[in-house]
Amino acid sequence: METILWNSIERLAPLAPRFVSVTYGADGSTRERTHNVVTRIQRDTALTGAPHLTCIGASRGEILAIARGYWDQGIRHLVALRGDLPQGQSSHRPHAAGFSYAAELVAGLAAVAPFDISVAAYPEVHPEARSAAADLDNLKRKIDAGASRAITQFFYDTGVFLRFRDRCAAAGMRAPLVPGILPITRFPQVLRFAERCGTSIPRWLHERFAGLDDDHDTCRMIAASVAIEQVEALTRHGVRDFHFYTLNRAALSYAICHALGLRPVARTAGVARQEAPA
Repeated sequence: METILWNSIERLAPLAPRFVSVTYGADGSTRERTHNVVTRIQRDTALTGAPHLTCIGASRGEILAIARGYWDQGIRHLVALRGDLPQGQSSHRPHAAGFSYAAELVAGLAAVAPFDISVAAYPEVHPEARSAAADLDNLKRKIDAGASRAITQFFYDTGVFLRFRDRCAAAGMRAPLVPGILPITRFPQVLRFAERCGTSIPRWLHERFAGLDDDHDTCRMIAASVAIEQVEALTRHGVRDFHFYTLNRAALSYAICHALGLRPVARTAGVARQEAPA
């Protein structure tokens, strides 16, 4: 898996993404591995690594110590999340000495250093939220606590994102809302992801992949078409930044970006900005 990860990083690096986010297991079980990957990105590439930090499985002191270590190593971008529940746990039970929710984590990280902090947003409502209004209030708390941007859960209905963007603006949120784009490598896998996180799968998407379970070449072509159409539609509505969930599979994301007009760029020292095509 580490080889696949680095192959993906090397493949996408010429496109100069603004940052590369690196996750770890729901219970923090791979936190050490995440640290090693991010520090290697920082040391060996011109990219910006953005490690995930969650509230799950660690005390406040442990999490803030990790953040201080990242800052000392020159890592300035973090993705702050409550975190997925560990396997077998049906409800959120905060660590006795930890952060209860992501808004608290963001505030804690912002107090350590002026990090560039990304947080999560759910256009179709977090599955554990009491209501859409409560979920929106929670997002606003994260932004107000110091988050720089919100990256959305994946979606395939463009209208869902646009309506959510309007609600965020009406609630007074000014931080950028970045759509999360999940290219479909395996449609059954996407259905499982969607069931867990509350994402709706439009009927037209089921129809496009119907009967193709064993036809992987056609699936890849349709997957690229779906993502290209999605990004083009969002671009027409003024969206300029996109976050691709690559799942460590770079080829499809690279092909999509190429089709959308993004080309390899010469890298200089510092952080490059990834611009969406007009």
